[in-house]
Amino acid sequence: MKTSLNQPHLKYMTHSKQILPAVAAAIFNEKGEILLQKRRDVNKWCIISGHVEFGETVEAAILREIEEETNTKAVIKRFIGLYSSPVSQTYTYSDRTVQYITSYFEATLSENIVADFSNDETQELQFFPVENIPQDLALINPNWLADALNKTSTVFIR
Repeated sequence: MKTSLNQPHLKYMTHSKQILPAVAAAIFNEKGEILLQKRRDVNKWCIISGHVEFGETVEAAILREIEEETNTKAVIKRFIGLYSSPVSQTYTYSDRTVQYITSYFEATLSENIVADFSNDETQELQFFPVENIPQDLALINPNWLADALNKTSTVFIR
């Protein structure tokens, strides 16, 4: 059977699929507001998140990501859950599809964020009341906010 290069099934064959470890953190202030980052790459709001680098633990990865994206240090308060559902953890990019396995933490900043901080990844940082989160959120797990607000000792696996 002959096929041409413009057939959709051939694109699927060249489109790579990956599973990658990731981390995310819900960070609340003393008023109970959640910290969101306006990301430069997608120009949308999201919680602090990132990838685990080779040789890192998930705990070290989230503390590094928080420091890189906020220019502040933090401490982990609790482990919220592990998220691996292909439905909510799969993202399609132009060259690949990635299913993230995300370790999700609650963290507390140990320093104040410098006013108007920005860098290559962070366009803006702002605390929002949980009932007034911006509409232009990047695609995130639909359970993350509710799970972070659940202060029981439950660890979520979704």
